[in-house]
Amino acid sequence: MSQNVAIWVLILLSLIGANIPLYTKRPLLFLPWQQKGEPQRPAWLRYLLFVTYTGCLLAVGWFMYKVLSQTLFVSPLHLLLMSTLCVLVAVLAFGIPAWMQRQLPIEKSFFARLLEVTAIYFFMGLLGVGFESSLGNVFPQGWEFYAITYSLFLVLAYPGFVIRYLLKRRRVLVSKPKVA
Repeated sequence: MSQNVAIWVLILLSLIGANIPLYTKRPLLFLPWQQKGEPQRPAWLRYLLFVTYTGCLLAVGWFMYKVLSQTLFVSPLHLLLMSTLCVLVAVLAFGIPAWMQRQLPIEKSFFARLLEVTAIYFFMGLLGVGFESSLGNVFPQGWEFYAITYSLFLVLAYPGFVIRYLLKRRRVLVSKPKVA
């Protein structure tokens, strides 16, 4: 895979990933607090789910980093297949809370959606580091780089934000005409 293809694949995946938390009504993360529409669970179980799930997400991120950054790819197709595998594993990892909460959609707060966007940003960053290390050397980055890329990721999430929060959902009341 050339550098240009890797860049465009990462931009397309970032565009999709940044908007998914804003389009879906299903949770993508286990959070330690109760959300509206979520089934009642004891507080200790919510915290246990949060800690366990966060550990699993970190393990998946570490797996993505190790596979993409420290594997010698013999062909561009091999890199594309391994990155596709890593994206599928991440999709499955983020799909677990949605699968467990399949009764009714919940009402996620803006903060919960922002946390989901942030978690997906970290996975896209790991994918980008993996692409960079497989194509050449990884350059050291400062906090400025991460602030700018997070801002750009939030800009990519703007279409989902507009649809979720800025477009008014108006109910059209249809009244039957009176027959005389």
